[in-house]
Amino acid sequence: MEDSKVANLVDTHAHLDMMVRNERELPRVLEGAKKEGVSEIISVGIDLASSRKAIHFAENFDGVYAAVGIHPNDANLFSGDALKELEGLSENTKVKAWGEIGLDFYRDYTPRKVQYDAFEAQLQAASKRGLPVIIHARDALSECIEIISEFSKRNGIQGVFHCFSGSTREATRVLDLGFYLSFTGVITFPNAKGLRDVAAFVPIDRILIETDSPFLSPVPFRGKPNEPGRVRFVAEAISRLKKMDFLEVALCTTRNARALFGLSVQ
Repeated sequence: MEDSKVANLVDTHAHLDMMVRNERELPRVLEGAKKEGVSEIISVGIDLASSRKAIHFAENFDGVYAAVGIHPNDANLFSGDALKELEGLSENTKVKAWGEIGLDFYRDYTPRKVQYDAFEAQLQAASKRGLPVIIHARDALSECIEIISEFSKRNGIQGVFHCFSGSTREATRVLDLGFYLSFTGVITFPNAKGLRDVAAFVPIDRILIETDSPFLSPVPFRGKPNEPGRVRFVAEAISRLKKMDFLEVALCTTRNARALFGLSVQ
């Protein structure tokens, strides 16, 4: 493994509220991440409760930032009142993104019309606030790209397609939107050669790295709960794919994260 002692990594997508049963357990997770060179973590909301929790963690722990939003699988919880509360939460200075939002046609927990309406309303709110968006697009990548493409013609919007799993062609469409693509531990899975080819194709200045903790643990931890410290395994995989020095990948992806989310240099 590459030396991570002087690495400076950002886990751009973790669900800290899902990783711990209570707040007293969080310092252990954050200390473990710090030992692996992870200086900043974005804790991402999927509904109102998790968005509030993300802000609470961000306000009380150094290096933690928050994203607020309603996930497509929870779009049935979206309403005018919910949007108003999210808008209020988004005013917090530790909130650096709106998300995760988008479409999920794999689970189909909520009707697609409901998902579309919640997605478009949250894009509008994020644009109004000047926040980047974190896009969830499971079995709905083309549809998400189309919505953002149309939205961008009327409004300015930046963001990232989180846990990207599309083709090189779809990656090109995302790049054309001016968005970043984020990769997870999935690129370490033996059967993920196609995705590794996509990661090798995407320019390093448009790549973010994430864990999606507690999900998608990389090899050799596959099947176990994920943690932010394991984002280094994603960076190591990208360094091999691009034949770049690990510390250079760490520098580039951290620079990208700070540029998109407006993170403070620690």
